[in-house]
Formats: sequence, C-alpha cells, structure tokens
Amino acid sequence: MDLQNYSSVSEFVLRGLCSSRHLQNFFFVFFSSIYVVIMLGNLLVVITVISAPDLFSSPMYFLLGNLSFLDMWLASFATPKMIRDFLSDRKLISFEGCMVQIFLLHFTGGAEMVLLVTMAYDRYVAICKPLHYMSMMSRQTCVKLVLVSWVIGFLHSISQVAFTVNLPYCGPNEVDSFFCDLPLVIKLACMDTYVLGILMISDSGLLSTSCFLLLVISYAVILRTVQRRSAGGVTKALSTCSAHIMVVTLFFGPCIFIYVWPFSRFSVDKLLSVFYTIFTPLLNPLIYTLRNEEMQSAMKKLRDRRVTFL
Repeated sequence: MDLQNYSSVSEFVLRGLCSSRHLQNFFFVFFSSIYVVIMLGNLLVVITVISAPDLFSSPMYFLLGNLSFLDMWLASFATPKMIRDFLSDRKLISFEGCMVQIFLLHFTGGAEMVLLVTMAYDRYVAICKPLHYMSMMSRQTCVKLVLVSWVIGFLHSISQVAFTVNLPYCGPNEVDSFFCDLPLVIKLACMDTYVLGILMISDSGLLSTSCFLLLVISYAVILRTVQRRSAGGVTKALSTCSAHIMVVTLFFGPCIFIYVWPFSRFSVDKLLSVFYTIFTPLLNPLIYTLRNEEMQSAMKKLRDRRVTFL
C-alpha cells in the first residue's frame, strides 16, 4: 500500500517534551538510563522464566514472561527516537514512520490490556478453583490466551491505522508530542474529522474501559469468594493480587483518561504519555519481582549458574 496516495505531507514535526536546550540535555541522560533499565529488567524477567523449568511450566509466570516481552516493545516504539531527538534541533518523522508508531502503540497496548485480563483470570482460577487450576490453565490454554491477546491487539491496531493512513494531510504537520499518537495526528487532516475522531477514539476507549471493568469484576469476585471461605482470606487475597492490581491501575489509569476524554476537549497530556509508554514498562518488572520470592530465588540461581560457568 502506498501510504502517501492521499497526502501531500511526507513528514511530521514532533514538538517533543520541551523546548529548553538544558532540559533536553538532562532528559537525554535521564531517559537513556531509564530505557536501558527497562530493557535489562524486562529481559531479565523473560530469561529467568525461560531458564527456570518450574517457572516456565507455571501459567502465572508464563504469562508474566509474555507481559515483559510486550513491555519491551511498548517502551521501544517511540522512546529510542525521543532520546535521539533530544540532541536534534528539528525533530522529524516520516509519514510512514508516524503510521508505524501508531500501529505499534495500539498493537502492544491492546495486546497488553487483554493479557492483563488473562492474568486476572489466572489469579481467579488459582484462588477460587485451586483443585482445577492446572487443568483449566494448561499450557495449551495459556498459549491460546496469549495468541488471543496478540490477535485482538493486531485487529484493534490495524483498524486504527487503516483509517488514519487514508486521511488527506495537506497542511499543518506539527504533532504536539514526542511521538505520533492517533488523536493528535488525525487533527492535522485537511477535512472535518470530528465524527471519525469520536469513532476511532471510542474504539480505544471501549477496549480500555471494557478490559478495566473485566479486571475490576475479576478481583471483586476473588475477594468475595475468599471472604466467604475464611475470615482472614481477604487480606491474603489482597496480598496475592496486590502486584496485579497495582500494575492494572498504573497502566489503565492514563489510557482511560486519554482515550475516554471527550474529543472536543481532547489534549494529550505529555506526562501521562510518558507514564504509560515508559514508566509502566519500568515499574512492571520491579512490582512483580520485589515481592515475589519465587522470582527472586530463580534470579539468584540464574546468577549463581552464570558465576559458576564463568
């Protein structure tokens, strides 16, 4: 497909996070360090899960490994370019590159939302139906659930990009952010995109809100079920699910705020964009490993094996 059939704009100008040269130099060092930590942290989780047979055979850690893999993609679709742009006076991105950013953002974001719902379902089965856990969450079932999350993310993303690519862009080409996001790009089209914008943003808002509601319902059912079984069960259930609840809040909060906000008043908050594209992938491995004795034990064994090998 020729991405520029309907457009005379060959590139977009990204305004970035700020215009101050001193701040941009600081952000270059800061976000470069953050990006390295994100990649190493999530890669460590993936390698640990794969290298530890007991973790790799566990549905919970199999899903966690997939979450870390998606987090690496979520952090990489725009962050390396943003870091490079801190050293540039003019921050340009090609039309094709802009469309690729939109696709990767919605693909990885949509897949991660569905994967978080799958992880909540895994906790529900583990806590509410422990005797049937291994049969209900078999490896085949886990692989299918992961594939479903990827397919839904792909369909969601391709539906967004298909409309965006075919809009006519013939005038303004400045995007007020550090990456190409859907609401900001379609506002630059040379036509009235109000109704189309409502439909496209509603798509993202519907996916975010429906996944979030499913997660809330899942955890409410878990707490209610455990409460009926034992007096101190709620505290135990909260302790078990606290990492998942924290990740869900950090990821869905900014997404719902951005994509459910009325389009007529819509303005992408750069701070929220930084948060869910950079800081959420940074915090996920920390949240899931700091309070997880099995992960810490597996990482220690992996380190000891490496030391012995060397």
